[in-house]
Amino acid sequence: MKAILGALALSSAIALTAAPADAKGCIKGAIVGAVAGHYAHHHALIGAAAGCVVGRHMAKKHAADQRGQDATQDQAPTPDPNKDMKD
Repeated sequence: MKAILGALALSSAIALTAAPADAKGCIKGAIVGAVAGHYAHHHALIGAAAGCVVGRHMAKKHAADQRGQDATQDQAPTPDPNKDMKD
């Protein structure tokens, strides 16, 4: 009985302190990696883990590119000091 209560207390503590997961790219990468790993000599779990890592990396890279594009679109064009404004 003590083991059950201890396990319950431990799982409750972990659940309450855990941060929400940001799995963008991981799910898609894991699915593709699992399928590829399955066909490569039945290594679906290894493929899923590797696919998750690669998918997450690609999602972060894509998000950084999007932030860079958004920042350049929000900037106003700088006036050219050499251009005569009296045209």
